[in-house]
Amino acid sequence: MQFTDAVAVSGTRRTADGYLVAEARSVRTGIQLYAGHEVGKPEKAVVRVYRPADQVFAADSLQSFTHAPVTMDHPAEAVTADNWKQLAVGEVSTAAKKDGEWVHLPLILKDAAAIQAVETGKRELSAGYTCELVWGDGVAPDGQAYDAQQSNIKINHLAIVDRARAGSKARIGDGATSWGAAPVTNDQPEKDKIMNLKTVTVDGIPVEVTDQGATVIATLQQRLADATTKMSTADAAHVAALAAKDAELAKKDAEIDALKAKVLDDKALDAKVQARGDLIATANKIAKDVKTDGLSDADIRKAVVVAKLGDTALAGKTEAYIDARFDILADEAKTNVDPLRQTLLNRDAPADLTDSAKAYSEMLARDRNAWMGNQKENA
Repeated sequence: MQFTDAVAVSGTRRTADGYLVAEARSVRTGIQLYAGHEVGKPEKAVVRVYRPADQVFAADSLQSFTHAPVTMDHPAEAVTADNWKQLAVGEVSTAAKKDGEWVHLPLILKDAAAIQAVETGKRELSAGYTCELVWGDGVAPDGQAYDAQQSNIKINHLAIVDRARAGSKARIGDGATSWGAAPVTNDQPEKDKIMNLKTVTVDGIPVEVTDQGATVIATLQQRLADATTKMSTADAAHVAALAAKDAELAKKDAEIDALKAKVLDDKALDAKVQARGDLIATANKIAKDVKTDGLSDADIRKAVVVAKLGDTALAGKTEAYIDARFDILADEAKTNVDPLRQTLLNRDAPADLTDSAKAYSEMLARDRNAWMGNQKENA
């Protein structure tokens, strides 16, 4: 978390090269009061933060002051190698050291405009640093209660500001809400306690909130948008899955219907077998040399017609034409009876013969009895 503290610059002097050397103190031990919304506890009006001496004067923490950049006012972002040339006007000249409950800082300013600003009255020094805030109630060695402790304190920069509002002598970063949290004291003027507000839009309604509130609202809005996106994605996937399942069921239903259509009941099967047998019998009657094995009904009719009429008779003809010619040949086969064969079959039975058939029958009878006439003559 980012924090700021402040003290006044003192003990200034110029070097032969025109640089300004100054002495300052920053980051003391003890308890500081912070607004709850600045340290992630908006439900609390004030949060008491304790800086233990072992954290303030830790070797890593003191080392972070060495050559820390000095800026004019707090920058909107941390000072790094990428922006140091644009932001720095000086630096901490030598190692920081313990000075009672404070950290002693020797500074050197090298920018002419910054030096002039300090010499004309802009003499407050504000430290911008990061630290870990460990939450937990406790009591400091001086008997004061606290809500959290600072640890792992690392300096990023020191800023020259107009007024640090240092009722606690550790208020650094006047107007520096873009950098971090600053402690509050009961003796601050009311005008100093006015917070900078931002306007954010919630459900189409503009609302003025603090920087912290704006951050919280933006976070919640993003989470809501992410949840909505996930829900939409899940709904789309569910709809797609249902559609795929419906398509699968429809395909299976179609397959079942197709199989049902192919299955014949006993009566229909008997009729189909009878019709096939009748067709083969008729085909053999018309053209006994036609082979019917393995042929469809249509192929059988065509083979019979070709056997009787020849291929040329069917050139370019439709299946309906072939079926009609087959039916004609079938009718002719039913009426075309061999009179000799019929007479032989029915010679012992009375028959209603035609004149020609009668004459033919009588001729056969005479031939059969001719030998008897010869016997009569011999007798």
